[in-house]
Amino acid sequence: MTSVSPDACRIWRAARAPVVIAVIVVLGALVVLLGSAGQQHGSLDPGSADPGGSRALARLLDRAGVRIVTARTYADAEAALRDGATLLVTAPDLVDPGKLAALRARAADAVLIGPGDRVLSVLTPGVAGTGEPGTGVREPACTVAAAVAAGNAVLGGHAYAAHGRARSCYDGTLLQLPGDRGTTTILGDGTPMTNDRLADEGDAALALRLLGRSATLVWYLPSPSDTGNGLGARAFTDLVPGPWLFGTIQLGAAVVLFALWRARRLGPVVTERLPVAVRAAETTEGRARLYRRAGAAGHAADTLRQAALNRMRPLLGLGPVAEAQAVVAAVAARTGRPGPAIEELLYGPAPGDDAGLVRLADELDRIEREIS
Repeated sequence: MTSVSPDACRIWRAARAPVVIAVIVVLGALVVLLGSAGQQHGSLDPGSADPGGSRALARLLDRAGVRIVTARTYADAEAALRDGATLLVTAPDLVDPGKLAALRARAADAVLIGPGDRVLSVLTPGVAGTGEPGTGVREPACTVAAAVAAGNAVLGGHAYAAHGRARSCYDGTLLQLPGDRGTTTILGDGTPMTNDRLADEGDAALALRLLGRSATLVWYLPSPSDTGNGLGARAFTDLVPGPWLFGTIQLGAAVVLFALWRARRLGPVVTERLPVAVRAAETTEGRARLYRRAGAAGHAADTLRQAALNRMRPLLGLGPVAEAQAVVAAVAARTGRPGPAIEELLYGPAPGDDAGLVRLADELDRIEREIS
């Protein structure tokens, strides 16, 4: 009977394809994550010269006489805001909507980049996101003065639906709402303000007109590490992007299903009738090959001696538990061989190589024939 229990080699052959695929998926995810993380370095930072930074726009605003105050914490933004200042928030979703509304109340005009529905419901009731269009060149198609003067611009990221008082431009990727203290402008993303796209189309003109209306611009860069933003301690799942969390859940479900599929084969060993008769010589040869592969010459020698003794004792009139001295004396008396030679043959040390093992087998076979 052949064992059907899977060994390490069989398990590896069965699982290597899914394992390789899983490794490729994980490595690809890491590459994408590291790449996206690198792209976010200095994103919309007025002091960053990276492609996603905004140093070029900051210099243009400075030449236009606008004083830029960079705020990296909520406390800095609150302290910098004075009457008549413009507020730019690059990541509104990283600030508690109530505290963000308090900041907005201290500014004349405000520009929010890509706010989510949670922020919109507090700051701009009646406005909601309608989708995430790709970034591309868009026509203003509206009456907002900054958009009309700038003409075509590169925008995308998020699109928003406007209520009665809001004015929508660039296919909903720019929305401007009038207020008692000034206007609130919502941009789908910050593409027009980045170093690598500022020179495209009317991006520079649009950004200058939106951010240069006041003598002071408070450039607020929220971060998850800011304890004053009102969000408090956030769970790890809150910091993981939605698509990544969904992908991780899918991958986990796939691993569980794969494990269940493969586990069906790991039941108890089942006996079955062999379709053909196996000759005893083949079984002996197979066991001998296993001994040779494992280098178990000593174990093979012990097996040969024990089998020979089991056959010789009945021929010598000895019981199955006869001591070595009795066996040696009986064999010497029957064959006429010297006792020390017989003792070394039947109970001596194991041979050190395959040639010695062959000689031992031949001698055992010869002495059995002499006894018979």
